[in-house]
Amino acid sequence: MRFSLSSSALSTRLQTLAKVINSKNSMPILECFVFDVSQGQLHITASDGENRMTSLVSLSECDSEGSFAISSRLILDAVKLLPEQPLAFDVNLESFQVTVEYQNGQYQLVAQNAEEYPQVQPMEGDIHTLTIDAGVLVSNLSRTLFATDNNEIRPVMNGVYFDLTPEHLAIVASDGHKLVRCRNYDIKSETPASFILPKKPANLLKNGLDPTSGDVVIKFNNNAAELTFAEGTLRCQLIEGTFPNYNAAIPADNPNELLVDRKALMDSIRRVLPFASISSQLIRFRLSMGSLQLSAEDIDFATSAKETLVCEYNGQPLQIGFRGDYFCEVLSSLDSDDVKVMLGDPSRPGIVLPSVQDEHEDVLMLIMPLILNE
Repeated sequence: MRFSLSSSALSTRLQTLAKVINSKNSMPILECFVFDVSQGQLHITASDGENRMTSLVSLSECDSEGSFAISSRLILDAVKLLPEQPLAFDVNLESFQVTVEYQNGQYQLVAQNAEEYPQVQPMEGDIHTLTIDAGVLVSNLSRTLFATDNNEIRPVMNGVYFDLTPEHLAIVASDGHKLVRCRNYDIKSETPASFILPKKPANLLKNGLDPTSGDVVIKFNNNAAELTFAEGTLRCQLIEGTFPNYNAAIPADNPNELLVDRKALMDSIRRVLPFASISSQLIRFRLSMGSLQLSAEDIDFATSAKETLVCEYNGQPLQIGFRGDYFCEVLSSLDSDDVKVMLGDPSRPGIVLPSVQDEHEDVLMLIMPLILNE
C-alpha cells in the first residue's frame, strides 16, 4: 500500500492526537497511532483506553486501502521537524515494514497489526443527541474548565456538566469555591438530558477543535459520549453520578452593582496580590460611590498594599474579601471590556457578569467570599 500526504497536515494532527495517549498504558499497543487508509483519506486514531480520538487527513494519492499501528513517539518525532513537503508512505501489510520518503531522505520503521488495537463497543441504551456549533463549544469549554475540581471524594465535580433542558443548554463547572454557568438559548430539547464530560476529553476538544469547522454532533447515554466534528470523532467515558443543584448556589438578589474595566481590575489585583497572605490570598474590596479600593496584607511578614480604581458603583458602602488568584481566573475567562460584579453582604457569594452578553447567551460566574478579620 502506498499513499502520499502533506507533512505539516500530518504533523498537526499527530500533535493533537498525542495528547490522548498516556505516558503509561495498560496495553503496549495503546502507545501507537492507528493509520487506516480508506475512501481516499487517512484516519488516524489514538486512545488511552477511556478516550478514543480519530482525526482525518486528506491524501494526495493512494493506491489501495489498509490499516496498521505505528509507534506514536517515533512517527511524531520523525515528522514534526520536517518543513512542509509531500510525504510518501510505502507499507507492506504482511510484514508491516514501513518506508517514509521525503525530499532529502527516508525513514524505515516497523509497524504492528492494527487488529490488536482495542475496538470500540457500540453505544447502547437511551441515546440522546445534541448539536452545537464548534466555536460555541470551544468558547464555553474555555470559560468553564478552570472552575472544575480535582477532588477524588466528589468525582462529579471533576468535569464539565452539560444540562440540556426545554429552555436552554447550560454548561456548568464548579469546585465549590467558584462556579461558571453558561446558558445557550438556541440549543434546547423537549426531553431533558445531561452528562458530565471529564476534563481530559474537554481539554482535547478545547485545544484541538477548529472553532470555524461547523457543527459538532454529540451522542451520549449514561456512561459514554461520541462527538463527531469536521476533523474526526472523539469517543469518551463520562463521569457517572448526579451533579449538584448549581442553580441553588446562585444568590437570587445581590443588590449592590459594581461596573468596572475588566483588565484594569485584573491588573490591580495582580499588583496587590503578592502582598497578601500566602495561605489565604485574601484581597479586601472596599466599595463606595465611584470608588473601589483593593488591599492586601500579610501580618506575618509586615507587608501590605492598596490601590484605588475608579468605577461605577450603585449600592451601600461595603467591604468584602475574595481570594485574589480565584478572582483573576474568573476575570481571565471573560472577554468583555467591562464586567458587572453583583454583591450582597460580606458572607454572600459575588456574581461576575460580562457587561454585554452575546445574543442568545447568558454567562454567569460565581465566587465565594472569604471571611474578613476587622
